[in-house]
Amino acid sequence: MTSPSRISRARVLELLRLAARRGDRAALTLAIDQMKTLAYTPRYWAKYLELLTHPMARLVDLLVIKQGDKIAHQKGWTRPKRERPAPAAKPPARRKRRARRARPVPTGQQALFPDLGA
Repeated sequence: MTSPSRISRARVLELLRLAARRGDRAALTLAIDQMKTLAYTPRYWAKYLELLTHPMARLVDLLVIKQGDKIAHQKGWTRPKRERPAPAAKPPARRKRRARRARPVPTGQQALFPDLGA
């Protein structure tokens, strides 16, 4: 594994982008190796969770490493709960609409010249 002092968020994300663009398996392997180093070392958990704010790193964690949620749970970190909007006041009751009679479909000259009338 790579020494933790040389791992940076920017470098890991650069490797992930390279792997995504070109399909470079070596870049993906290096990125995963560096991410595992951060994920499996309690000293670097905060750094790892900061890395997981990027969607590509989150995807790698969900599919390969599976440590982000475990670390957050062990540290007692929780996501802020989404505030639900206050329930709106009930709108005034709607009036029932009257059923309209269907108009006869104009045919022939009436369709072409509606101003002539019937």
